Amino acid sequence: DMCTAISFNAYNHYFGRNLDLETRFNESITIMPHNYILKYNFGEIERRHFALIGTANIVDDYPLYYDATNEHGLSMAGLNFVGNSYLNPRIIDGRVNLAPYELIPYILGKCKNVDESIELLKKIELVDRRFNSDLPNSQLHWIIADKSKCIVFEYMKDGAKIYNNPVGVLTNNPPFDYQMMNLNNYANLSINDPKNTFSAHLGLKIYSRGMGGIGLPGDSSSMSRFVKGSFIKLNSIKPDNEIESVTQFFHILSSVEQVEGSVVVGNKYERTQYSSCCNTGMGIYYYKTYENNQITAVNMFKTNLENEKLTFYKMDFEQMIKYVN
Repeated sequence: DMCTAISFNAYNHYFGRNLDLETRFNESITIMPHNYILKYNFGEIERRHFALIGTANIVDDYPLYYDATNEHGLSMAGLNFVGNSYLNPRIIDGRVNLAPYELIPYILGKCKNVDESIELLKKIELVDRRFNSDLPNSQLHWIIADKSKCIVFEYMKDGAKIYNNPVGVLTNNPPFDYQMMNLNNYANLSINDPKNTFSAHLGLKIYSRGMGGIGLPGDSSSMSRFVKGSFIKLNSIKPDNEIESVTQFFHILSSVEQVEGSVVVGNKYERTQYSSCCNTGMGIYYYKTYENNQITAVNMFKTNLENEKLTFYKMDFEQMIKYVN
């Protein structure tokens, strides 16, 4: 599983991700209303909480969220972190013990912004408790963002880490501090034409646009996607209307998407199963799937948030083509 998530301020604040996997689960755009009862593994029962919208695999009427945004605009996504993520084999007294799949509803159900989430994260122990015997725990780290701040949460063998994320991008391994250090290797990249510093003895010339970006990685590895996604996002123009902002967001994600056939996993190929973009201020969740390039939108505020049951919409996998003759 190789994914990319981004937080982006333009006309509004937008948050979303590519989900890169070789298989598909039964994903739906899932809205958790205020009165959906959350029963946590280690005792707590929440009868009322903030409402969420995001992509989830619903199992036994429980939403296993991949990414979500709450009604206050706080957003969160889990991305694979295999080999570095750690889960405690036992619960710790006096701490908030959670299974990893409970972290997104716990944080987004209680917190209005990143600062509130930091205070909660400091109290949390992630415990190795499966959802059921068929679903092993994913090894994850998380990006959490609101319109003014972005952080990364990593729970590792040597403790929990909370990093400020000035880039607003997250991929997979290695740990986030190493990803940030690696950006120093690309400080020479530019959106402008390069100057010839190779040698004063050679009259080297620019023969193409975009040569200031030579050296920007283009492969599918997580470190390369972090560099490329960061360069594209940080240099992206910021449109001043909704449609152009959403369009731009999907173009940024497209710069690091996985094309089926380019990465083999066993007897399958990894691909970008879906890309999402949530307008966090308006609670509108936009998405497209590998098979369907049309952007589809779900507005959480057009559903009954005082409900007790999940509202969900199956993803659309049928390609929509506009035939003009």
